[in-house]
Amino acid sequence: MPYPHLFAPLDLGHLTLPNRILMGSMHTGLEDRASDYDKLAAYFAERARGGVGLMVTGGIAPSMQGWLKPFGGRLSMPWHKPRHRKLTGAVHAEGGRICLQILHAGRYGYHPLSVAPSKIKSPITPFTPRALSSRGVKRTLRDFVHCARLAQDAGYDGVEVMGSEGYLINQFIAARTNRREDAWGGDAVRRMRLAVEIVRQTRAAVGRDFIIIYRLSMLDLVDGGQDWSEVVTLAKAIEAAGASIINTGIGWHEARVPTIVTSVPRAGFAWVTQRLKGEVTIPLVATNRINMPEVAERILADGQADMVSMARPLLADPDWASKAKAGRSDRINTCIACNQACLDHVFQNRRASCLVNPRACRETELRIEPATRRKRIVVIGAGPAGMACASTLGERGHAVTLIDKSHEIGGQFNYAKQIPGKEEFHETLRYFGHRLRDCGVELQLGRTADVASVLAGGYDEVVIATGITPRALSFPGSDDPRVLSYLDVLADHRYVGAKVAIIGAGGIGFDVAEFLVEHAPSATTDVARWSREWGVDMQLNQRGGLQEPQPEPPARQIWLLQRSDGRPGARLNKTTGWVHRATLKAKQVSMLGNVSYQRFDEQGLHVLVAGKPQILPVDHVVICAGQEPNRLLADALITAGSNVHIIGGADLASELDAKRAILQGSELAVML
Repeated sequence: MPYPHLFAPLDLGHLTLPNRILMGSMHTGLEDRASDYDKLAAYFAERARGGVGLMVTGGIAPSMQGWLKPFGGRLSMPWHKPRHRKLTGAVHAEGGRICLQILHAGRYGYHPLSVAPSKIKSPITPFTPRALSSRGVKRTLRDFVHCARLAQDAGYDGVEVMGSEGYLINQFIAARTNRREDAWGGDAVRRMRLAVEIVRQTRAAVGRDFIIIYRLSMLDLVDGGQDWSEVVTLAKAIEAAGASIINTGIGWHEARVPTIVTSVPRAGFAWVTQRLKGEVTIPLVATNRINMPEVAERILADGQADMVSMARPLLADPDWASKAKAGRSDRINTCIACNQACLDHVFQNRRASCLVNPRACRETELRIEPATRRKRIVVIGAGPAGMACASTLGERGHAVTLIDKSHEIGGQFNYAKQIPGKEEFHETLRYFGHRLRDCGVELQLGRTADVASVLAGGYDEVVIATGITPRALSFPGSDDPRVLSYLDVLADHRYVGAKVAIIGAGGIGFDVAEFLVEHAPSATTDVARWSREWGVDMQLNQRGGLQEPQPEPPARQIWLLQRSDGRPGARLNKTTGWVHRATLKAKQVSMLGNVSYQRFDEQGLHVLVAGKPQILPVDHVVICAGQEPNRLLADALITAGSNVHIIGGADLASELDAKRAILQGSELAVML
């Protein structure tokens, strides 16, 4: 077996898990309506079939006050059980095990019924919570226990009590949010009382043969969080109260330190779980940015944890476990931690999915089934849209030829993988390379397709995925050789001086800025170095695990400019944009909006900022001002009467969008 520690059974007493893989809780948006539970059942069943040892649902509230949002997922009434039996029945039919996560949002609830230990508003929601009375605390405690009983009746193998990430229980534990002076607040022992009582009374209610996972906030990463001695005391009390497993929680949602984005090093917080080893005897679960079997195996082999938790990696590839067990980790569709289709969707009140696997949460809709008639199909362009389309067509049994003028597949992914913190795109290209070969796609790289050759091929269908052309800007001096496009920098590796103006503050502009300010990309893979940059106290001497950030000086002085008014980067993705803005701020990048470009000469770039003239004394200017669809071949083929389908950037190039491109390519392939 290639990963002996990862696939070692884990004895919990009343049952034995087949491996050490926990599918962590991940809200999908399908939990919130009874009509979506058939889809949710298919989602979980596919991952159980893929060999996950134990899985946990998205957060389910034990009461209306505990909702994440109005009419969100809830298990508090007997008539809620039938929908949950669909999930447990589907998972058990595939030989899997599943726990329900009980999550009370507390002050994170996005609704006016929210409650908290104290009347303190969250910085991430618009509602001020009502402070629970002593009677209200006891009622909330009963709600947790009642929810666990209902989960047991619905066929779940256990529950996970959500005590981290800044939700209600965590709010009681931390002095930051608990200003009470009664039996449920004051000193640390009283602040942790609710957590301990929930576990103790739940164990009494469900008996011995039921899993209770407690999600323990081991590193709050907020001012006023727990110190390490309090974490240890709570862990011991939770074990004594009857928990089966302790899962690691890292950071609150309002923390200034990123915890799950792609720039966080792999297994960047496993050292926290290891610190608790020896303090308790029940299994400990490491979590956050564990996305490949080699990473998981190392954590377990080094004794940092007893299990590993992965949520988004199992969105990306439901067969992650079975591929790893079979020694086929090179075929895993790796989670790149981009958050674009999962967390960003959830925060937009949309169904979650996955950028690299658009079938996630659409298992009943985006079906890859054998073609009724085998067609000869050419796909021109091996970027994200073309790769997804060609490989899906090949899996369906079509005869597919994929042509690209480059000598490697990937398109814009080959530029993204060079950005510090986006190294995971290497994995996506590795996965697609194997997938294309495995499904029999004929690759013709280093070849430029033209109308004559395509027509001569006699194809039944032609798919154009030729991508984009960077938009050029024209101003006096724009033809100076020191004015570069982002492709000059990332593709041709042209020399860039010590002072640079970047025109365009969209996703590409931010990427180029991060590329140019970083001395050594290894900063994004070195846990200790990354922790210093963001102010994470790896010695755990400081309360909440925070210390003063120590960013390294930038490699260059950068001005990041945009024409529109407002804050540069405001349109970046919700859950990752703040990280990019904070990164550039720490690197002393000047970000300016409402900029007009006058000319570039020996003095530098002459601009108007909100109508006021400035001269930026730069050596180079890099243009990141958007793209235009590359449709020359498509238009010519349409004129020639060919049956053409246009996808990806060639269809819409307003901003590079791999999520849309891969989904579009996959959907087309399913239809053809």
